[in-house]
Amino acid sequence: MRNANNTVAPTGLYPYQERDLHLLFEQLTNASGGARILYQLPTGGGKTRIFSEIAKWYIQQSRHKVMVLTHRVELCSQTATTLKKLDIKTKVINSAVKQLPKKQEHDCYVAMVETLRNRLKQGLLNPKSIGLVIIDEAHHNAFQKLLNKFPDAIVVGVTATPLSSNADLPMNKTYQQLIIGESIASLVKQGYLAKPVTWRYDVELNSLKTGIYGDFTISTSDELYSSKAMLDLLLHAYESHSKNKKTLIFNNGIFTSRAVCKMFEDAGYPVKHLDNRHAPAEREAILKWFKKTKGAILTSVSILTTGFDEPTVQTVILNRATTSLTLYHQMIGRGSRSLPKKKTFAIIDLGNNIDRFGAWQAPMDWQLIFDRPEAYIESLQYHTAQETKTVSISSELRSKFPNTLQLSFDVQEAHQRAVDAGQKSSIVIRDAIRQHALMCIENGESIAHALELADELDQEIQWRVKQYGKCLGKVTKNYTDWLIADYKSRLKTLVQKLMQRSLNSTKSKRKAA
Repeated sequence: MRNANNTVAPTGLYPYQERDLHLLFEQLTNASGGARILYQLPTGGGKTRIFSEIAKWYIQQSRHKVMVLTHRVELCSQTATTLKKLDIKTKVINSAVKQLPKKQEHDCYVAMVETLRNRLKQGLLNPKSIGLVIIDEAHHNAFQKLLNKFPDAIVVGVTATPLSSNADLPMNKTYQQLIIGESIASLVKQGYLAKPVTWRYDVELNSLKTGIYGDFTISTSDELYSSKAMLDLLLHAYESHSKNKKTLIFNNGIFTSRAVCKMFEDAGYPVKHLDNRHAPAEREAILKWFKKTKGAILTSVSILTTGFDEPTVQTVILNRATTSLTLYHQMIGRGSRSLPKKKTFAIIDLGNNIDRFGAWQAPMDWQLIFDRPEAYIESLQYHTAQETKTVSISSELRSKFPNTLQLSFDVQEAHQRAVDAGQKSSIVIRDAIRQHALMCIENGESIAHALELADELDQEIQWRVKQYGKCLGKVTKNYTDWLIADYKSRLKTLVQKLMQRSLNSTKSKRKAA
């Protein structure tokens, strides 16, 4: 993260880190037991170093012990390493720790939530000996379960995105105040983070469904992103903007990630797949390969968003859509580390995420999000609903047209364009039929198969005609029924015509060859 143009204090801290620590120390000096403070700093800004400095200062000032809570095993060991570098007597409380001998005095403990909960039940640790609790990745809600075990301790949460992962447990109900650190734009400008170069592709997402936690489901994401059309788009985007660069690809499902891996293997690129089912030794070997291999591609699922730091990443590809602001920032943050020979990095967005959240480096009113999270979530849900306002395309239908990117057709928008251009409204139906015909041609292996695919579009056709009727105003059911029948007839005629033309063209090329 160090840049030749930036000054570093004798402590090894950057100026913005020292400013934030001064403010945090001031707040902690005046804080009483039970006070809860949330600190926000972008991914790559050095949150672990800052809260380690807080731990060191607190131990020196109060002579009380500190507990650092994390949510991943990897973060436990990384955090302990940073604390020990500051000469803090640190002990990781993991599943192997069955007792804490009194002769082994420690000033700071690092633990995961479930492990610590079990050890507290066993009486391994006296919670009254803890004066300060530090929570890494504080937007996770698992930590809530343990805070009442330390009612008299001061709590400091740290996060890049002060928005709870559970809308029913907003962060302003847990923390009394928010301290906002340096912005992404400022860190980029000063050279602490690399400058993003962004490439966005408009992807139709209306086959995606949201699950009980509000994000897009793995099953519908797999259906979309493992389709031939999306795999082709991914390869095109990579070869256009990231060829032979060290690339990290984020997917929503293991099925998709494996399909992505095979596609790049078949294309001759160095690539590996990684997910949370890999054994620790296997994962370590893959990450070592990724670090050492020039132009390596690592395609992953739900494992490298936290606890992973590889500054040499040159491109981050979001091969998924998400409704999580935190996940959006975490994924992009994996490529934002700055190096002497790395001043920029590429973001390739294949999930309309930048449209949903805004540019990664754009200003964010974190205080407003902290104060009124429900308003932010509501606006995000509205935006997501707008993305799928045409018609919800089933994953079953999507699977039958894997070679087509754009399955939907916005009838109302097409009608408005026709009116504005002074054209007849019937042009809308003509264009809708053409688009359906092309879908059948792109995915049909023969005329018979293409006509079978046309039959699969029955519900889609009915929906389009009904939308068209709404645009016209009052239309009779007889007219609507006639229009549906006419649409189907014209579609099959056009499919046969275009498919025959396509087959004839293929035959001619073979003869010429």
